[in-house]
Amino acid sequence: MEGDGIKVAKLGEKELKECEDQVSHLALDIGGSLIKIVYFSSISSCSSDDQKHGVLKDGIDTSSGNLNYKFLTGRLHFVKFETSKIGECIKFISSKRLHHYGDQDDEAPASDKSIIKATGGGAFKFADLFKEKLGIILDKVDEMSCLVAGANFLLKAVQREAFTYMNGQKEYVQIDHEDLYPYLLVNVGSGVSMIKVDGDNEFERVSGTSVGGGTFWGLGKLLTKCKSFDELLELSHQGNNRVIDMLVGDIYGGTDYSKIGLTSTTIASSFGKAVSENKELEEYRAEDVARSLLRMISNNIGQIAYLNALRFGLKRIFFGGFFIRGHEYTMDTISVGVHFWSKGEAKALFLRHEGFLGALGAFRNYEKNGFTDVTHEFMEQHSSKAKSSFCAGDGLQSSTHADVKDNGCIECRVQVRN
Repeated sequence: MEGDGIKVAKLGEKELKECEDQVSHLALDIGGSLIKIVYFSSISSCSSDDQKHGVLKDGIDTSSGNLNYKFLTGRLHFVKFETSKIGECIKFISSKRLHHYGDQDDEAPASDKSIIKATGGGAFKFADLFKEKLGIILDKVDEMSCLVAGANFLLKAVQREAFTYMNGQKEYVQIDHEDLYPYLLVNVGSGVSMIKVDGDNEFERVSGTSVGGGTFWGLGKLLTKCKSFDELLELSHQGNNRVIDMLVGDIYGGTDYSKIGLTSTTIASSFGKAVSENKELEEYRAEDVARSLLRMISNNIGQIAYLNALRFGLKRIFFGGFFIRGHEYTMDTISVGVHFWSKGEAKALFLRHEGFLGALGAFRNYEKNGFTDVTHEFMEQHSSKAKSSFCAGDGLQSSTHADVKDNGCIECRVQVRN
């Protein structure tokens, strides 16, 4: 398929296995609770001279006369660490020698040559630590800009990236690039930021709340003694919030409050039953406490998100951030809340790479060493035999061919300017 003078570059299974991985370009998003890492490893490369001699059967149309580029075949990798265990993150970076693959400052002393793109508050807080332990300089990129850039990239680049989830049903959503904006981006990290996105570089943080993933983790740790976020999520999966939450039916003798549209199972007060029951914390199941806590925070986020969407007349709300983690109950709670309050007019949409928006945005900020305009356009192939499809990107001179896996990486081909 062709469009705007661009031809699809085909990527075969054989090409992916012919060369060893060579890591290049690391980006970090250091949040209050988690550190997110994105890095690119190239498997093979082909210069524009090789393309001219038929090494690539199909490629970017060079009719413009600009042959100053090369193809890199490889993978985008996604890794996370708890911020409280930043030492493990530093060991991981060191063991894979990732700190050698950023920008290079030729005018700096030898010890300060490696510059790594980083975003999030931790890029400021831990800058000295990274320099001391790894000898790298963190080039700090604006957090909100990175979130938006990462979200726009995924929505434009990766087919089957966005999906809805409600009542146990997951449905992928085809994104019309001509009708992407405006939308509301709700990034649920330690806290929550709500960003109205009007274009590639047009956005405004319009709201937020301090009740987010950090609240769930912090209260959950105090109330259940769970050691990790994932352990707390797993615990909530086994719980029953109705044991602790006060429902409309508890107040109305088991019946609905139909006059205002509330069913008997609607939560009237999160943790409300704990007020009237003569029980100590130890007498409640940790699973039920975790479930009630998750439901309370998810409901709150969903409602505030919808109210902001209503404020600006937005119909699509994309939720990102590591609070969600593809957790079915969390997504279902948020979706039901948005659907209920909007009377079905607004939709909650989720992203497969939800937790790496900021890190992806920081990765996209590399401008030296041949990575100018990397991954602005993206092509996806569902299998080695499937036909490739082209997704229009930013109209810049770059393209990526990808097959999205669920194992923490995206196989891709990028065209970069030398």
